[in-house]
Amino acid sequence: MKDFRVDNSLKELTEHRTVVLPIACYKTTIKQNINGNIPFHWHDELQFVLVMKGEALFQINEEKITVREGEGLFINSGCLHAAIDKNDSGCVYICLNVSPSFVLSQELFNSYVNPYIQATNIPFLHISPNETWGENILTSIKKINELFKQTQPYYEIDISLQLTLIWKNLIMNGIPLQFEQTELLKSQRMKQMLNWIHHHYAEKIQLEDIARAGQLSRSECCRYFKRILKKSPLNYVIDYRIQKSLLLLQQPESNVTDVAYQVGFNSTSYFIEKFRKTMNMTPLAYKKYKNKSGNYEQD
Repeated sequence: MKDFRVDNSLKELTEHRTVVLPIACYKTTIKQNINGNIPFHWHDELQFVLVMKGEALFQINEEKITVREGEGLFINSGCLHAAIDKNDSGCVYICLNVSPSFVLSQELFNSYVNPYIQATNIPFLHISPNETWGENILTSIKKINELFKQTQPYYEIDISLQLTLIWKNLIMNGIPLQFEQTELLKSQRMKQMLNWIHHHYAEKIQLEDIARAGQLSRSECCRYFKRILKKSPLNYVIDYRIQKSLLLLQQPESNVTDVAYQVGFNSTSYFIEKFRKTMNMTPLAYKKYKNKSGNYEQD
C-alpha cells in the first residue's frame, strides 16, 4: 500500500477490498509516507498489524504502544490511530484491514462481532507471539498474506477460514466488555473538531472556532487535543497546513509564497520558519529535492 486518502474528519477513504472480498492485505513501510510517518486517521474496518521488520510506535486514541518485529496489533473499528518508525528501524509491517461484516456470518455477527466493535474499552490489543492465541493470530495473518499473493483456486474461502480463526482467537481471551457513553462522546467530539479544521485550514482559524465545532469550552478543547494528539489545537492546525503544503510544493509550477497562502499562512516567512522546524529543510529545498528525486512514495 503506497497511498491512502482521508476525508476532512481523518476517516480513511481507501476502499479496503479486493474485487470479491471486503478485505485488503498489504505491506506498509512507515518511512515511505510523505511525512515520514503514518498520520492520524480512522476507518470503519478492523485492522490487524504484523511487524515484519524493525519496530513501530503506534498511538491509538490516547494510548501509545511499541510493536516490535514478530509482534502484532489489533486496532478496533473507528479508532483514531497513527504510527512512527521507532529508532529509525526501517519498520515494515503487514496490514490487514477487514470490514466487520465479513468477519463472521450475519447470523453470528450480533453475538460475536458487534459487541466487540462497540465496546469502549478495546481500542486496541497487543498481539504477542509468546501467547498461544497471539501466535495463532499472527500465523493466520501470514497465511492470508500468502493467499493474496498466490490466488490459488478457492483462495477466497481459505482467507475467510483464516479470518474466522483470527477472530475466534481474539475473543477467546475473555475480554470483559465495557460500554461508556462518555467515551463515545469524546471520540465523536474529537472527530467533529478535526473535521472542522480540515474544512477550514486555509482560512483564519481561532481557538474559539475549533472549540465551538466540538461543543466545548476553549480550555476543554485544549485538553482534548493535548490528551489525544499531544499538541495544542493551533499547533495541530500548523502541522496540518504543512502536511497539505507538501503535495502542492511538488507541483512544477508552484512557488513557496503561493503555497503558503493556499494552505492558510498569512506570512511567507512564518511558513518557512514552521516548515523548516517540521521538515528540517526549507520549503524551497524540499521542492528542489522532490523535483530532482521524482515520484515520492506515500502511505
